[in-house]
Amino acid sequence: MVKTIHYRVGQFIRALTARVPEKELEQAIRILTPKARTLFRLQAVQDQHHALAVYHTLRQAGHTNPQLLAAALLHDAGKATARLPAWLRAIIVLLERFAPRLLARLGLDESQEHGQSLPDGWRRSFVAHIHHPGIGARRAQEAGCSPLTVALIRRHQDKLSNDAPHTGEENQLLAALQAADNLN
Repeated sequence: MVKTIHYRVGQFIRALTARVPEKELEQAIRILTPKARTLFRLQAVQDQHHALAVYHTLRQAGHTNPQLLAAALLHDAGKATARLPAWLRAIIVLLERFAPRLLARLGLDESQEHGQSLPDGWRRSFVAHIHHPGIGARRAQEAGCSPLTVALIRRHQDKLSNDAPHTGEENQLLAALQAADNLN
């Protein structure tokens, strides 16, 4: 528990101080379509920083699949639909850890099941957080990303069974994406 708290405090500080060097950014987003580059740049700086870290973790592990790397850069793009300031992100992280059912209730919004817009008001950030995989996948599809990239974004928070080996290309790439995301 102390280790988790230490990690989350460090994550919060990194979010407050995140910077994305332009040269590094340009090199990574070359794999994206022009519309997907815009989608990437719409993310908060801390989300861009995180996405680049996931991208680099995958590259360092030897992954070169451009669809996987595009998913790494855009997996949290759905969060950009509701700006999440650092203090609200901290509340969401605490709720994920200590009150996940409350967070799920706050983020409940049936309109998201049908691809409709986010609600206005105080619940918007919670709904965006809970539904960001689906929102991001829709936006990536609209930006011209491949079906595999869209599927990886949509599924990036799905639980993969540890009991069975990850079969099929999509599941193998998803496992790699999730591992890199969890490290960052």
